[in-house]
Amino acid sequence: MMNSRTTGGIAALYAGCAYIFGFAVLAFLLSPEQAAAWTKAQKLEFLIANQTLLSVWNSVIYTLFGIVLVFLTIALDARISQAQSIGRGAAKVLGFIWAGLLIASGMIANVGMQKVITLYPSEPEFAMSLWQTLGAIQDGLGGGVEVIGGLWVLMISVIALRSKALPNTLNYIGLLVGIAGCITIVPGLSEAGAVFGLGQILWFLWLSLVLFKHDTARS
Repeated sequence: MMNSRTTGGIAALYAGCAYIFGFAVLAFLLSPEQAAAWTKAQKLEFLIANQTLLSVWNSVIYTLFGIVLVFLTIALDARISQAQSIGRGAAKVLGFIWAGLLIASGMIANVGMQKVITLYPSEPEFAMSLWQTLGAIQDGLGGGVEVIGGLWVLMISVIALRSKALPNTLNYIGLLVGIAGCITIVPGLSEAGAVFGLGQILWFLWLSLVLFKHDTARS
């Protein structure tokens, strides 16, 4: 049976790969060059035409990511167990909250999109309005504001830096990534979410190597 380090390593690896998958699909398959000149109706029709890919994309980067994050949060809590502080407890709670928001975001996106697809042939205006509303809800839960995820990474990095639970360089990267996520809550700074996402790729993949290496060393 896998221990927390192995589980955490797999979870971190999935998280990093999920970000790569998400960016790649968004850049190459869900963002046509001519889309900037499209009307809202044309954009919605494009998404409807690619509904299967969109559903998989939402599931991978939101729903499954959230589920995996639960296991990673538990594994990291065990890793920093020597740091008996209120910060450790807060980090664990933030990890669970972020996981819940991501799961909810993915489920709302997929279920909502099916409703939009059903309505569009008979009520296109209402379907577009519903689509925009769902987009705003999804952004609020975790698609546009990354403050919860940023706080989680930031707190994990601070605690690990003090307790030497993770390599210092990894922790410094985590501090930068966490700050980038936190400032997305400031109006006009939502673009920092891209920095947060790209930084998370490096942080998660490096974290997976650390957890796997630690597990191997103890086996």
